Amino acid sequence: MHKIVFILGTRPEAIKCAPVINRMKEDKRFHAIVVSTGQHREMLDTTLAEFGIKPDIDLNVMQPQQTLSQVTHKIIAALTARLDDLAADAVVVHGDTASTLAGALAAFQHRIPVIHLEAGLRSGNISSPFPEEANRRLVSQITDLHLAPTTRSSANLIREGVCESRVKITGNTVVDALRWAAANAPTFDDNALVDLISDHRRIIVASAHRRESWGAPMREIAAALVEIARNDGVHIVVPLHKNLAVRDVMVPVLSGIPNITLVNPLPYRSFCRLMLRADIIISDSSGAEEEGPSLGKPTLVLRDITERPEAIEAGTAKLVGRNAARIVREAATLLRDPEEYRRMARPVDSYGDGNATGRVIDAINEFFGLEEMGTNDIRLANNTTPRQIDYSAVTIVPSSSSALVRYQPR
Repeated sequence: MHKIVFILGTRPEAIKCAPVINRMKEDKRFHAIVVSTGQHREMLDTTLAEFGIKPDIDLNVMQPQQTLSQVTHKIIAALTARLDDLAADAVVVHGDTASTLAGALAAFQHRIPVIHLEAGLRSGNISSPFPEEANRRLVSQITDLHLAPTTRSSANLIREGVCESRVKITGNTVVDALRWAAANAPTFDDNALVDLISDHRRIIVASAHRRESWGAPMREIAAALVEIARNDGVHIVVPLHKNLAVRDVMVPVLSGIPNITLVNPLPYRSFCRLMLRADIIISDSSGAEEEGPSLGKPTLVLRDITERPEAIEAGTAKLVGRNAARIVREAATLLRDPEEYRRMARPVDSYGDGNATGRVIDAINEFFGLEEMGTNDIRLANNTTPRQIDYSAVTIVPSSSSALVRYQPR
């Protein structure tokens, strides 16, 4: 039995790691240990509880007004005191947060193999998103097994010189989590939302929290929502991030607008129910950027560049930046043009087919050499090696038994 330590600290990490943790806990080949850094204290605990997960270790490192450097340092210091005792065979980190970077560094310095879930995403701009893009790139330098969600993310890693045998394409576990949550979504228990099911207006779910949105861009987003809300046939629901950089801008501007509803962050399953009810999603959240298109909800992405271009290319999401006039214009198009709305309102599997968890488990199993890969492995058509492939022509094609990387020469 191999001991696998999951180090996570934010709500997105909890959502995307939860399917793997729960599957691994049922697998006698592995012993899964969950270490929480507490980076997103309340939202993290609530999300893990929804998936029936209780951390084995809680580092509880967060304090008000800490800098990124302080958070990273405290996580590494706390992990240093724990990792030797845990005797881990591998450490799994996810994505691009301070917990991810600190967890990977601590594991590397203890000579523990690093497994990076959702590896290989690249925006191409080291400062956007900040600090996530840098965190991803740094972690990739010390990762032993890269679990890439898409062929594009795999190609990014190989282009950067990562050994092809260390990269496995799995799909994104967010789709696995989303399907579970959507199937188990509760009725709305927030008094502000109970009438949504019978509300005949177009429902827009809007959110913003990214560091690059703070300040003037956040004010532009708020102004755009006020303008969109002038349409009496629209009801905008805004789940407000806990960060004061968000609330200090959004609350004064949006409070008291008749068809704008401000709510606290929702539990994950409730938020999935809200997305299912939505007609349009407007957000700078990476989760919404993946979840909206997966649910067939036209998604306006409040960013200038993205490390998740697959839905943009599929035409079900659109980069609109953080300029008020542009946001209003793009939202108005979706509200007034039925053909444009139908074009974007198509569920797509750009980020996965809901079977990523099995592929992740198989890839980790293969990494340890426990047995041959099962039916969820990633195979290359015609025995073509990755370096011979034009990755702009590669797609994941789901099938009942596996996901083939299919290459069609141009």
